[in-house]
Amino acid sequence: MKKALQLFAVLVLLAAGAAWLATGANRGWTKTSVAVKTLDPVTGIDGISYEKKFLPGVDFLGAAFGGAALLAGASLFFRKPKTNQTNKKIPT
Repeated sequence: MKKALQLFAVLVLLAAGAAWLATGANRGWTKTSVAVKTLDPVTGIDGISYEKKFLPGVDFLGAAFGGAALLAGASLFFRKPKTNQTNKKIPT
């Protein structure tokens, strides 16, 4: 169980880092909409419209790091199973 939690913690970090990089590596806060410049075809005036788009930021990475740290910390509560030593000599 200990190794499984530690492996899962590493996988969470790698998956979050890969998702952050794949979506643009936004170094600000997470955004759910992005400003897009548009040109009005009638008047020719530039305007800004907002497009729904998810851009994970550094808070996303922080939350993933915190979750991975909790998983790794939880793995410390599991001990190795004790082995039964039958060949041990008892002093007489």
